[in-house]
Amino acid sequence: MSAALQLAYPDEADQQALAPGQASLLHFLTCGSVDDGKSTLLGRLLFDSNAVLDDQLSALDRDSRRFGTQGEARDFALLVDGLSAEREQGITIDVAYRYFSTARRSFIVADTPGHEQYTRNMATGASTAELAIILIDARKGVLPQTRRHSYIVSMLGVRNVVLAVNKMDLVGFSADVYQRIIEDYRRAVASLGFTSIVSIPICARDGDNVASVSGQTPWYSGPVLLDYLETVSVDAQPDADHGFHFPVQLVNRPNLDFRGYAGTVASGVVRAHQPVRILPSGQLTRIESIVTADGALEAASAGQAVTLTLTSEVDVSRGDVIVAADDALAPATAVTARLLWMVADSLTVGQTLLARIGTASANARVARIHHAIDIHSFQAHTASSLGMNEIAVVELTLDKKLVSTDYASDRTLGALILVDRMTNQTVALGVVEPAPGQPAREVSQDPGGTVAPKRAPGWQAAIVRVLGAAVLGLLVIALSGGWLLATVVAVAEVGINLLIGWAVWGAWKPGVTAAADNDAVKV
Repeated sequence: MSAALQLAYPDEADQQALAPGQASLLHFLTCGSVDDGKSTLLGRLLFDSNAVLDDQLSALDRDSRRFGTQGEARDFALLVDGLSAEREQGITIDVAYRYFSTARRSFIVADTPGHEQYTRNMATGASTAELAIILIDARKGVLPQTRRHSYIVSMLGVRNVVLAVNKMDLVGFSADVYQRIIEDYRRAVASLGFTSIVSIPICARDGDNVASVSGQTPWYSGPVLLDYLETVSVDAQPDADHGFHFPVQLVNRPNLDFRGYAGTVASGVVRAHQPVRILPSGQLTRIESIVTADGALEAASAGQAVTLTLTSEVDVSRGDVIVAADDALAPATAVTARLLWMVADSLTVGQTLLARIGTASANARVARIHHAIDIHSFQAHTASSLGMNEIAVVELTLDKKLVSTDYASDRTLGALILVDRMTNQTVALGVVEPAPGQPAREVSQDPGGTVAPKRAPGWQAAIVRVLGAAVLGLLVIALSGGWLLATVVAVAEVGINLLIGWAVWGAWKPGVTAAADNDAVKV
């Protein structure tokens, strides 16, 4: 998802332009229910970190008088809500990325929409984040969309959360209200696996506890938001610590003397002269060189865009994956994924869509909805279909072998999107998981292009042939009037077809199929 998830990253040039030499870069997002103050908080962070230029500030003052919702005061949300529809409705619709830095750290932040209709945009912003700021309106407490956003960031691997209880001024900066909200939230998300939840009472509009300590909360002794963001140590991305995986994006053939395979290292480290294996074909070869625009490298690690050349002429194309020779990763024609369904039309069993994992794609059939998630309790329940913004574990069968792995170990080969083949609309995003039950059956593609389970050949076909032999005998009788000739022809036909059926039955051996083709993705 990866095709969807990786595209959420800002341009590499933008990242490099942030603050060369900074000690670290933090990706985070703001999320929560609609009107909880996400855009206002981000605008205030930009203002308090001196990231707003004088001409931008003058434009903000003009826009605040025209579009603002804060009376005569500056509406800091307008610094990030730039679409005309956003300003007219006073809500965030699209993901807004902003880049700023302080003396201690650089930041890339995604301001995501809170409206349920735009949950898909929120998920896009969460896909690249290392930390989530989840806002709660102090007047309203934990809402269903708060729970949904918390579940989505957890599903996408975010383990560090800042719970920003906003609009504390509207509840008189009450410590009791604040304490009740953080207890409710911690109880609600206890099963989501967050490693860190830091709670901060704020008023984003006035800057209380955003970049400086507020005199309105003498009962609060924790960090202010900006100080915490500058110093927090987030969990390291897992991709660098696992085996070498390299999805091929492009075959680079500028002239007759060079053939390389371009892409981004998804996980692990690759070194020159290292033995590797090409998937799904399984061919073995070695890395000859690691080529970049700045010259050859001896090694490349997760996140680096490089071109690899190989020592032998092997068949490699876009969608293939180059892995370490001893890697246990194997292609499969079935995959289990936790999906967020993102369109109004329901997902149903038997539906056929286009699945994209890494740089590869295949036709995918929904073989089973294993269970859906109740967004209020996060408990599993049975479901026969999925509606918009619902989440479920789904088993997919593919019409060809694709390489995928658990999202927890590789965020490129563990991420997928589902695309409607008629409209080319992205209808779902998901993360690959180990199969919760029995693996889905092996699949093959029928002439009509739909995915169907393979059926046992052999006796069924033999029975048809025996009936055909009987019909043939009757035709001989009708044409020649000779019973003896008809009997000889029919017996010969039956014998031949029984032998064929027996041979095919023995070769098929019911219940046994090739493990590499039949098993769901395992980690």
